[in-house]
Amino acid sequence: MSGHSKWSTIKRKKEKTDSQRAKVFTKIGREISVAVKEGGPDPAVNGKLR
Repeated sequence: MSGHSKWSTIKRKKEKTDSQRAKVFTKIGREISVAVKEGGPDPAVNGKLR
């Protein structure tokens, strides 16, 4: 069982899922900031924020 660490296995899985999640949140954040710059921060006026 040399070289088989439960933590290293969990770490690799976690890094992969965290990376994917971060990618999604970055994309959403970028889309929101662009929509606010184009149409303003009020969702009642800015249709892209709905």
